[in-house]
Amino acid sequence: MKYMLMMNTHGGPYQITNWPKKDFQAHIAFMIDFVKKLGQSGELVAAEGLSGPDQAKLVRAGPDGKPITDGVFPESKEFLAGFWIVDVDSPERAYAIAAEASAAPGPGGKPLNMPIEVRQVPSGPPPTDSLP
Repeated sequence: MKYMLMMNTHGGPYQITNWPKKDFQAHIAFMIDFVKKLGQSGELVAAEGLSGPDQAKLVRAGPDGKPITDGVFPESKEFLAGFWIVDVDSPERAYAIAAEASAAPGPGGKPLNMPIEVRQVPSGPPPTDSLP
């Protein structure tokens, strides 16, 4: 089963760009080692960090089909900072991986215990005969 683990962060203590250099480096080293470990176990499908909300755009199709954009959103209170897609045997294993990511070190080396959203990635669309 595949799961997407999404790291949603807030301003304040999760605002990594304001951390002391050694704390920033420790956090990044943790994330690099975490991804390597998942890769070595064969559980990692994909992992990416994302740019901050100050670079985000919402896009929708206009009446003529051309993109209409909105944003940037530097005032966002919460945003998706990155994600992992893992392929594991059970939801419990996905939860264990999420808990490990949640405990990434923050300022002073203290675990952040940040929320990680876990959602199953279905292997295909739902059967059409199950639709109303």
